[in-house]
Amino acid sequence: MFVEERQTHILNELQQNGKVRVKDLSEKFQVTEDLIRKDLHTLEEAGKLKRIYGGAILIKQNVHREVAAQRKNINMESKKKIAQKAYSLIQPGTIIFLDISTSNIQLAQLIAKNNLPVTVVSNMIEVISALAHSNVNVIAIGGELDFGRDGMIGTLAYEMLKSFRFDQAFVGVVGVNLDDNEVTTYMANEGLTKQLIVKNSKEVYMMCEVEKLNEEGNYKFATVEDFTGCICGKPISEQRKKQFHELNVEVFD
Repeated sequence: MFVEERQTHILNELQQNGKVRVKDLSEKFQVTEDLIRKDLHTLEEAGKLKRIYGGAILIKQNVHREVAAQRKNINMESKKKIAQKAYSLIQPGTIIFLDISTSNIQLAQLIAKNNLPVTVVSNMIEVISALAHSNVNVIAIGGELDFGRDGMIGTLAYEMLKSFRFDQAFVGVVGVNLDDNEVTTYMANEGLTKQLIVKNSKEVYMMCEVEKLNEEGNYKFATVEDFTGCICGKPISEQRKKQFHELNVEVFD
């Protein structure tokens, strides 16, 4: 195996698991541990990973803010699978919250199509629009438009939401750091709204495309273990699943 090929495999394993160990890589590729350390050094110099004692970890990508219009047509297959799984978890007669999340647009469309007998509370404009012509009971949260003009945040939204108690909430995330037990979003003003939703819901599910396990935002609004489950839309590695389960979070992939 060529050096470049081995290093590509190392990066792929990092993407899957978030970390690698020198000893494991040495055994897998049947080369010396010194050679693996040289590979990790090369990849670190290229800004691909961060070396730690005995191995390396993935460098989390900081995600810059984009409006929903830029995001909603990306990874559509994954978003639809996330929405379908979320839909299967909803019980008739409950009150649910749909957060600002492009996957929740798909979920709202499913709820509307089937006229599911629930009450939906949301601060996302496209979610409310998707439900507007259905028989579903909808409560729209007002407030200040967020950066992407996708939904309502800020003091007015917070004041409206703080008296609600939800059976289930489906919450958008920017990044999930399993090693540090952190769930992040872009900035504090939207993070405070999400934090309140997590606190006031019996069950809370992350609407989390797999890529977000390797990304992070600028504001931590919850720990991973604050959530009931993580809906990924695509299979994740056994190592990732193990980390979720250690934090008592169910994985739906």
